[in-house]
Amino acid sequence: MYDSNPTLTGLVKKIDEAKQGEVFFKEKPAPEGDDEGTGKHFYIESYGCQMNFSDSEIVASILSEVGYRPTRHLETADLILVNTCSIREKAEETVRQRLRVFDKMKRQRPGTMVGVLGCMAERLKSKFLEEEKLVDLVIGPDAYRDLPNLVAGAEEGERGVNVFLSREETYADISPLRLDSNGVTAFISIMRGCDNMCSFCVVPFTRGRERSRDCFSIVTEAQDLYERGYREVTLLGQNVDSYKWQNPENEQVVNFAQLLEMVAKVHPDLRVRFSTSHPKDITDEVLHTIARYENICKYIHLPVQSGNSAVLDRMNRTYDRAWYMERVQAIYRIIPECAISSDIIAGFCGEQEHEHQDTVSMVEWANYSMSYMFCYSERPGTMAARKYEDDVPEEVKKCRLQEIVDKQSEVSLRNNKADIGKTFKVLIEGDSKKSDREFKGRNSQNKMMVFPKVNNLKPGNYVWVKVTGATSATLMGEVSFP
Repeated sequence: MYDSNPTLTGLVKKIDEAKQGEVFFKEKPAPEGDDEGTGKHFYIESYGCQMNFSDSEIVASILSEVGYRPTRHLETADLILVNTCSIREKAEETVRQRLRVFDKMKRQRPGTMVGVLGCMAERLKSKFLEEEKLVDLVIGPDAYRDLPNLVAGAEEGERGVNVFLSREETYADISPLRLDSNGVTAFISIMRGCDNMCSFCVVPFTRGRERSRDCFSIVTEAQDLYERGYREVTLLGQNVDSYKWQNPENEQVVNFAQLLEMVAKVHPDLRVRFSTSHPKDITDEVLHTIARYENICKYIHLPVQSGNSAVLDRMNRTYDRAWYMERVQAIYRIIPECAISSDIIAGFCGEQEHEHQDTVSMVEWANYSMSYMFCYSERPGTMAARKYEDDVPEEVKKCRLQEIVDKQSEVSLRNNKADIGKTFKVLIEGDSKKSDREFKGRNSQNKMMVFPKVNNLKPGNYVWVKVTGATSATLMGEVSFP
């Protein structure tokens, strides 16, 4: 299973050379006792997608280089940062509420600095500084290297903003400082930005154009994580299937399927996940690669957004219902044991009842293991905001969303009950939320499993668990010894 693919021989050789010579990546260990000792401290809150949480670890690394230490305690922080999300209005309002809380703290503790990072910073730019005056710093997703300069200016009383969008920045050479890590699972960012102009989405405007990270630095980061005891990595990108990096030495192009294989070959005991896939780009080559390697998890997050072709056209998703269904069929044909999850928007512009019902039927037909489901939230500056009227009444949106949620709960419960009696290989992540006498961990299909502790098992171990019960969200089981 781990024999070299002839098409990757040169790349694997290059990686072996990197391991023996120059180190492309070396993770910086998190400081022990983050609130101990002297010096300045930063506190960071992250909202939104996994990419934001990954970015926060890059920010933490950059700040540590200029003497700032992370703290989990807000009251000890000299610098408070909020890594923001602009995907929905509710997310932005949550951030505004937190900034008002931080503003009161600043008044009580002169000298405390507050900064906004990420997508909301890019979208609103100087509004925070000039109109609301809630923050000292505004830094976009491509400007984190400028943080030390902006923080130094803020310490002198200068408010700073840098929301420049780059066509090259990937932070490939930054060693992430793992924050709140369980020591078992970690994110690896493989690309940044997005070229898909979905009409409802602000990401292309807040994160810029797509650019892929050097594959050698990705593989070396995965290798370093494994050597440090991590047993699962999630490769992150707005659209991982469009990953494409060209080696400047020989002009050989590495696509996502090849990158997946390269990371899988780091070690058979290192699980590999990825997010997010786009239905228009996920290829059979990717699916066959997943099927070929046991340690590439049999789980794909494949957002549909709507099950109706006309709505998908208004969303500018560049595929229709039939295309999406063909991709789902390909997944189940090539990877029979695969689980699929989705993103769904209820009440997009102009959505009619029969169009909504197409979405409900898609949940049933695709047999999603779970979904992230939301009412449509118009975002200023997007194509939808310029071109369409947000004409579905809020109460109708909520009713339609509830119908989708109910259907997904029904499908998830049926799906999970079908696993009762089956045995899965589970990676232990830590104690369950409800009891320190139980472990929690996920199987290859990304289903959370809870089971009693036995023997000397610990987080990071693999264990076989037989399913004895199920809810719509969780599988309950017991350790099953060979």
